[in-house]
Amino acid sequence: MTQPELVTFWEAVVDLPHRLEYVQVGDWTTRVLHVGETDAGEASAPRQTVVLLNGTSGHIEAFTQNVRALASEYHVVGYDYPGHGFTTLSDHDLEIPEYEQHLLGLLDALGLDRVHLVGESLGGWIAIKFAAHHPERLRTVVLSAPGGRVVGDSQVDKAQSVSVQAVAEPTFANVKKRLQVVIHDPENITDELVRLRQAVYSRPGFDESMRHISVLRQPEPRWRNRVADEDFAAIPVPALLVWTDHEPTGGPEVGEQLASLIPDGEYLLVPDAAHWPQWEGAAAFNERTLDFLRRKG
Repeated sequence: MTQPELVTFWEAVVDLPHRLEYVQVGDWTTRVLHVGETDAGEASAPRQTVVLLNGTSGHIEAFTQNVRALASEYHVVGYDYPGHGFTTLSDHDLEIPEYEQHLLGLLDALGLDRVHLVGESLGGWIAIKFAAHHPERLRTVVLSAPGGRVVGDSQVDKAQSVSVQAVAEPTFANVKKRLQVVIHDPENITDELVRLRQAVYSRPGFDESMRHISVLRQPEPRWRNRVADEDFAAIPVPALLVWTDHEPTGGPEVGEQLASLIPDGEYLLVPDAAHWPQWEGAAAFNERTLDFLRRKG
């Protein structure tokens, strides 16, 4: 297997126009990153915006391998959800409608009308539901190993157990083990990514927030928030579904079948990857995503 050429987050953005800010969205002081908002060589029309949505217990830096490529043509916005990353931690259970409401509030606060959503795992789950309820705010969606389907308990239990251990004892080894649930080859896990996740998990109160984030892994909340075949079939905007050959919730044939349900859907299979195709298959992911956004946006 050829190792991907991994960069640090600072390497990805250091020479690009970027800013990090905290935006108040309802009760949530939300960490927001802008990259490629302006380009001195393109002073005419404003750029379209791509909004990045990370996975459960994740943060903006899950898209380290993608921001530079996407910002070459788009205004890229990454943010930490309620209860996640360096946004306000949560003292109550968080289900999909609250993530949707927060996203809508963030778009309003930033003055963004119609955007592209690029969501991985939980982010794809949110994007599918958001598209159904707010199609007028979207141009396209990119679903990177989207979550939300009701699958075997063993897959949910494995992710839950290593997450609990990593949050309870956020050592380098425990956090790296948590990341190995989503990244197939441990050699593709950068020290920076582990250190960032350690910093998040070590925040005072994050253990409680993690319990409220993890409610979607419990059977009843997961069922009432679930993504079914009908949800894929109802996606009202063009969608690119990205899958892998080591996705924990199903093989390549599952991804292909889900993509076939989407009315205006396309499919990309990333080999030698698990639940983070945007990270382990960044070159293919970035190339295909940019092509898709140009054609469909």
